Amino acid sequence: MARKTKEDAQETYIALLDAAEQVFSEKGVTRTTLNDVAIAAGMTRGAIYWHFKDKTALFQAMCDRAFLPMDALLNEIIDAPDKEPLLALRKMTVHFFKQVATDQRQRKVFDIIFHRCEKNEDMAFFALEQEKRAECLSQMESILCDAVTQGKLPAETDTAIAMHAVHSYLIGVIHEWLIDTQAYDLEKHAESMTDMFLAGLMSCPPLKKSSISR
Repeated sequence: MARKTKEDAQETYIALLDAAEQVFSEKGVTRTTLNDVAIAAGMTRGAIYWHFKDKTALFQAMCDRAFLPMDALLNEIIDAPDKEPLLALRKMTVHFFKQVATDQRQRKVFDIIFHRCEKNEDMAFFALEQEKRAECLSQMESILCDAVTQGKLPAETDTAIAMHAVHSYLIGVIHEWLIDTQAYDLEKHAESMTDMFLAGLMSCPPLKKSSISR
């Protein structure tokens, strides 16, 4: 039997991720088996194990492929010299909304995570999801700390609470919009929805308890 070329292996890898998106979306993650994915891809289970150790690894690879553009943008914003942090936060939020609204793959993967993942403590990919979330929150708080350092937000701002508020707004909007994508045009309203939230953050940021009690 001839060895697979790199091109063949890459084509198989992509086909398996495409099949995983399809089957996870239709059946839910915990109810999907690797055999289901193999059948959808027109391959054997051996092909899956050639690329992925288990379903957790397959799920993570599917998410990584979908979110790579967002991760790259966030890292670019974090690493930019002399960045204006609140403008950077605005850029990130608007891009996030518009990407989900216009990119079919990202929309499907977010729908899988939010609405097709049955919470089961035996599913190891939830631990991976928490690790990714913690990394994202840390980067987001770093932007808010820069805003405090530059005087864009008060020195007394509770950046941890602000970070959780921003994250909750981002995830909440996407979670609810995916339930009914016909409710409104997320791409069209991405900027105004972002500006509304950031205006509230700038005019009335959460303050540390010691500052409130003075």
